[in-house]
Amino acid sequence: MRRFLVARGLCAAACSLFVLVSLARPGAAQTWNDPRSRSLVERATARRAQQLADTGLADYQANAHGYVTFLAQLGEGFRTPPKVVKADELELEVYWHAPNLSKQRIIGRRDTLLLPTDIAYHRDHLGIVQNNFPNIIRIGEGDEVHDVPHPLSPEGLTQYDFALADSFAIGSGTQRINVYEIKVRPKDDHQARVVGAIYIDPAEGQVVRMNFSFTRAALLDKALEDLSVVLENRLVGGRFWLPSRQTVEIRRTGTWLDYPVRGIIHGRWEIGDYRFNTSVSPALFAGPEFVQASPAQMKQYPWKGTILDSLPPDARGVTEADVQRVQSEARQLVRAQALARAQRVTMSARSLSDFARFDRVEGLGVGDGVSKQFGAGVSTTVRARYGLDDRQTKGSAAIVVARPSGSAFRIFASRDFRDVGDVAERSTVVNSLAAQEFGSDYTDPYLARAVGASVDYVATNGIRSRLTASYERQSPLSVRARTVSGVFEPTIQAEESHASRFALEVDRPPAPSFFGSELELHGELRTTIPYGIRLDGTPASDARTLRGALSANLERPLGAARLVTATTIAAVAAVYRNRTPPQELIYLGGPTSGPGYDYHSIVSTRAFTEHVELRTPAPFIPFSLGRFGRVPAQGTFAPFVHVIGATSDFVPCVSSSCQGFKGGFYPSVGAGFLTPFDLLRVDVARGLRHGRWTFSIDLSRQFWSIL
Repeated sequence: MRRFLVARGLCAAACSLFVLVSLARPGAAQTWNDPRSRSLVERATARRAQQLADTGLADYQANAHGYVTFLAQLGEGFRTPPKVVKADELELEVYWHAPNLSKQRIIGRRDTLLLPTDIAYHRDHLGIVQNNFPNIIRIGEGDEVHDVPHPLSPEGLTQYDFALADSFAIGSGTQRINVYEIKVRPKDDHQARVVGAIYIDPAEGQVVRMNFSFTRAALLDKALEDLSVVLENRLVGGRFWLPSRQTVEIRRTGTWLDYPVRGIIHGRWEIGDYRFNTSVSPALFAGPEFVQASPAQMKQYPWKGTILDSLPPDARGVTEADVQRVQSEARQLVRAQALARAQRVTMSARSLSDFARFDRVEGLGVGDGVSKQFGAGVSTTVRARYGLDDRQTKGSAAIVVARPSGSAFRIFASRDFRDVGDVAERSTVVNSLAAQEFGSDYTDPYLARAVGASVDYVATNGIRSRLTASYERQSPLSVRARTVSGVFEPTIQAEESHASRFALEVDRPPAPSFFGSELELHGELRTTIPYGIRLDGTPASDARTLRGALSANLERPLGAARLVTATTIAAVAAVYRNRTPPQELIYLGGPTSGPGYDYHSIVSTRAFTEHVELRTPAPFIPFSLGRFGRVPAQGTFAPFVHVIGATSDFVPCVSSSCQGFKGGFYPSVGAGFLTPFDLLRVDVARGLRHGRWTFSIDLSRQFWSIL
């Protein structure tokens, strides 16, 4: 026996030395279907065919603990991370019997519903993958992926290309072994196939890890954007490579409308507590592989804390690095067309208000758009809107070349309204209703006709930047619409000008930061360089401006409460004679930037705002939503303080609301109530310096980008 172990060790060492020397040779990596690669995958395929047939292993039991979360991602370009809509925490009993019998029983399950949804998971989403999949891979009970050949199967050896890409060591001490990474790609990427990498222990031919995605042809559900799988095994009992950690991510988007909503199912599992040769009866494996205990038994499972307390940070909305690596590897191994969704012409809208909106300038504006994908990341989009009261057409057209990483180059032309505010005070839907019924329009637009180009770059840490250069003509607008009651305020008197405009925007999406907080940042730096002579005869060069703005949102849990802060800083400088066009000034006041003060009643060249609130649980009346779940008996109470600081240097008052404004500090206090699911927010505030009582009700800000 000792001679056998020595010989086995020498064999493993010789194999490792041979491969390492080979990898050191120039051009050795990524050589497809060379003898070394084929030898490794053929040995691994033969080992899989034995189905762990080791005389020392007849059966085993294990426990698996996991989370299945459903997340939604909103907004054009999906710039903000996904938000958890529903989270399920599960505890499984896992059984295996030679040669290939598998049974999984759910003994504990609890869920938290954060938004109304009637989503139901396939049964295999609620369990783990045994034996690294059988020779034919199915996911979603065959509705999402059906009958895809496993790379390490007799058929797979003829359908895939293999390349030895890397070698590294894992483990420590006597358990330290070399593992070889084998890249996998289909011979025909038009077929339903796997794309990714397999990590193999050369001494035993065992699969240590699998990272893979699928070609477009493999995804049966046309709404599927991509599907990524990560399977990790570990050496248990010093002899057997068995499941240890698994991640599955399924992303869907709409197929009939180019609309910024994405749904994500994210499963994450940890498997352990293995017991070997427990004489599991073969009768246990009769019937479906995935079953669950009775509701009464599952209800008695001894959970600790709440599900959101125990939910891993990377399951709260940020795609795991392992899944990102799978997606990146898939893009590198096959043509982009093999992963891309079908090319089509779709209706296109950035938000619901692209179809219909109301404001004091155009009255009712109705519109639509179309988008066409040409493949290789090239797409075009055309949108148009017509105002029934101003009788003018607004719209845009763009050609975009995008990379899978999110980086893109865009050429565009547009004729549309541009708002002077740095932050939106209301959602567009609520503003349309308030403007139409009560003459309360919280927008200050001017007309911008522009042609230009932009470059988007997405860094590996998720930070996005956009550089835009355009030539444009800016013009004032006037009130054209009529309201049911009340009177509209006049629009700002923007200066007529022809100008070059250069803008750099940087976004840090919400992500973990210092002291357990979550930080979101948005910054913009822009300059406007007018040309020619103004209508009043003065040189346009007097109005050259440099403008910067920064907003930061910080959230931090404090026990059952949550501290939320929002900070904005903005400044504008006129290069010549301190003459700043009205459309470049800083406008504050309203439910968001200045609760307790009239809309845009504070106008300045340098200003900041600070908002601090403490969100605490508050009682609410529960009721049923039918198949969409149940409204919980808890909302959120949010008392807050707010302050505006602004200068009044060289600022002409350009609307009636800012009459009497003087520089200084403008504090306010108030309180908000957020309904369950954070769908609606009601605020009452009082401005403490020349302010008043204000009341506002709106949908949650996280939905504004699509309303």
